[in-house]
Amino acid sequence: MKFSFSGNQDIYLEIAERYKEYIRQGVIKNGEKLPSVRQAAGELSVNPNTIARAYAKLEEDGYICSLPKKGAYVIYEGDGSHPTSSVEGDRKSAYLALIHSLRDSGVSKEEALELIEEVYGSHD
Repeated sequence: MKFSFSGNQDIYLEIAERYKEYIRQGVIKNGEKLPSVRQAAGELSVNPNTIARAYAKLEEDGYICSLPKKGAYVIYEGDGSHPTSSVEGDRKSAYLALIHSLRDSGVSKEEALELIEEVYGSHD
């Protein structure tokens, strides 16, 4: 993705707003992983700290969920309303992002279900 910056506001805010537009329009879909901070910085020719701040803003606004060492995943529902802001919705979004992360790292549905059974089976 290439952005052109207007210079009317901080670059990280412009980047966050552009990502929000792409997410709302469905260009970037719910559950999709965003580029790494370094990758996005390279593509946009900006400092990685700028991307990190943009991602932090997206997370604060409820558009993405960042998982340590796994990446940032879109959690926007796309129903035309504001992103989920309730604790329950945030928790669900984080769980979905984790499941997407597992899938993206090659864990099959069967393997994921076995892991879940292992954890919950031992607490019955």
